[in-house]
Amino acid sequence: MLNSNNTNMSANLKLSNTINDNINMFKQLFSKNDTVIYREFQNQRNPNVKFCLIYTDGMIDKEVVNEHIILPLMKSSFRESLNPQNMLNTFTNQVVIAGAVEKSSDVNEMISSICYGDSLLLVEGVSEALIIDTKAWPTRAVGEPESEKGVRGSREGFTESIMLNLTMVRRRLRTHEFKEVFKEVGQRSKTQICISYIEGIAQDTIVNEVLKRVNAINIDGVLESEYIEEFIKDSPYSLFKTIGNTESPDIVVAKLLEGKVAIFCDGTPFVLTMPYLFVEYFQVPEDYYNNYLYSSFNRLLRYLAFFLGTSVPAVYAGIVTFHQELIPTSLLLSISASRRGIPLPTVVEAIVMLIGFDLLREGGIRIQKPIGQTISIVGALILGEAAVNARIISSPMVIVVASTALSSFLIPKMKGAFIIIRLIFLFLASFLGLYGYIFGVMTLFLYLMSLESFGVPYMLYTYSFNTKELKDTLVRAPWKTQRLRPKVITKDRSRNNTKGKG
Repeated sequence: MLNSNNTNMSANLKLSNTINDNINMFKQLFSKNDTVIYREFQNQRNPNVKFCLIYTDGMIDKEVVNEHIILPLMKSSFRESLNPQNMLNTFTNQVVIAGAVEKSSDVNEMISSICYGDSLLLVEGVSEALIIDTKAWPTRAVGEPESEKGVRGSREGFTESIMLNLTMVRRRLRTHEFKEVFKEVGQRSKTQICISYIEGIAQDTIVNEVLKRVNAINIDGVLESEYIEEFIKDSPYSLFKTIGNTESPDIVVAKLLEGKVAIFCDGTPFVLTMPYLFVEYFQVPEDYYNNYLYSSFNRLLRYLAFFLGTSVPAVYAGIVTFHQELIPTSLLLSISASRRGIPLPTVVEAIVMLIGFDLLREGGIRIQKPIGQTISIVGALILGEAAVNARIISSPMVIVVASTALSSFLIPKMKGAFIIIRLIFLFLASFLGLYGYIFGVMTLFLYLMSLESFGVPYMLYTYSFNTKELKDTLVRAPWKTQRLRPKVITKDRSRNNTKGKG
């Protein structure tokens, strides 16, 4: 709402005792902005008591403004000798009917409050103002999160309202140990964020590190939690996430109970959680809502999907090109027959198919949902069959790419890593065969071992043979055996406040 000149001007401004001067100052600050309303009025019994209420049209609750602020101030009886210095205290404690009323002399705070839906009350003869909570703007109804749908579990998903999101978490965490630290980020957007954690469970070093990194953010506007993630995450150029994000309140609560820290950002339904470990890619909420045997089987499928999604094209290209002796004779003859007349080398064939699949996937996401699903399914079938019939692509390559694509759907949050890693593995295998692929796997493993997330090793628990630490990694053990929270991350490891073994 403010241009750069007005922003710099407001830094040294102060309110005066004359209400007209204060009104003119705000009109100058909010020049060329017709949405800011200046409602001037006075008390009926004492006309010398003059007021001006400043607010942004469309962002306030008109009933609160009219019935709980303007009407009481007009109708109340004020003594002729009322001390101007005590006026604001009198209005706050006896007249204005609102949930939150704050006295302020900071012009920048007043500007930010007006822009955020609060109302500013100016009074004749007083060099301070009241900031009154009148926020009310349209919000999206609570619905099922689009990116994390499941068969069993909560159907609630976060919205763009930070207070509503916090309410959904508070309802599940009825403890005074749930802490919320509010901050503003963005020099012009003044975006409200909330850093949340459970005191007594979260490590103080992790909480302090999160606060330190958030305080160091320097940008003019924050429109989504991804802005914050890029500023505070470890290894900013890494293919793998070191900060998680979710739309589900139950996931945030589960992370908080494990000692994690959450960051809520106003204007987005995605909440950040940290630290984020590699094993969290393979954990979904339904693992904890279904029988542990079924959940463990599904988790093993995701680990298998990680191997298939990154390695199948590279392994196929390496074997077909360099290690044909590893293929059974009958299968080798079948592959050779299917490749007869194909003009493209195996590696080029694989790259073309993978890029074609990514084009279909992105196209299906960007357009309307019913049409997108049709394009994704019909397009893949028609293009795949046409490419095989035209002898551009071999049938085995269609199977390889299809299995790779299906595997990547099991771990949607690893989408970016899948695309890059399988191309790197494919190039290595096309030059060095399986030796190149194995070299790539070793390099990837060493790279993952070098990563950290807020001081916590990224591959924590993946290299341990301690059964207590493996109960929620490769498989999901029964709840009654998971008596301890993850080490390193949590301060209080006991889930049931006892010194049980497990």
